[in-house]
Amino acid sequence: MTDAVITANHGDETEAEAAQCAIGEKTYGFWLCLMSDAIIFALLFAIFVVMAHDTADGPAGHTLFRLPRIFAETMLLLASSATFGFASVAIAAGQRRRVVVWLGVTFLLGLGFVATEISELYSMAVANAGPSQSRYLSAFFTLVGTHGAHVGVGLIWIALLGCEVALRGLTPFVASRLYRLGLFWHFLVIVWINIFSFVYLPGLL
Repeated sequence: MTDAVITANHGDETEAEAAQCAIGEKTYGFWLCLMSDAIIFALLFAIFVVMAHDTADGPAGHTLFRLPRIFAETMLLLASSATFGFASVAIAAGQRRRVVVWLGVTFLLGLGFVATEISELYSMAVANAGPSQSRYLSAFFTLVGTHGAHVGVGLIWIALLGCEVALRGLTPFVASRLYRLGLFWHFLVIVWINIFSFVYLPGLL
């Protein structure tokens, strides 16, 4: 093997190591970002618990929440988590087209969730049960609205990465971005399960 070939191979290895290092640093940074988001939601949950009974003699959960709508929202988001899992399997297998398809399905399910949630909050506001009516409703709108805004950001992210996969393929950097998006999306599903369990269910009882 000539010196030129050895130098070229060494250069390729160095570039690959640098790329892996950059991906690792971005993943670590994203975990820190995700933990800060978890702290924000923990604080919002704590505020809601403190204000849960401060309805100011106004409407409470048992008069506002509709189980079929809440169930539909939950099923849409849980299904989107499953379809993103299918996308992750396709990423590992290097199946570019299937990745795009599953990301598209995830996007549509997430869009359905956001549309249903906006419809719920709008109907409550129209029924004179907006965030200004009581501390309970203020805490509820803040918590649910913050989660919905995060899902909206996730949808934009899915659309952008779906286009990137379609145009550029499954490069290591694109795959790492999809991995971080998956962490973010599954995190939002976990937050919603907690909202369903600690906000909606007690309100329905």
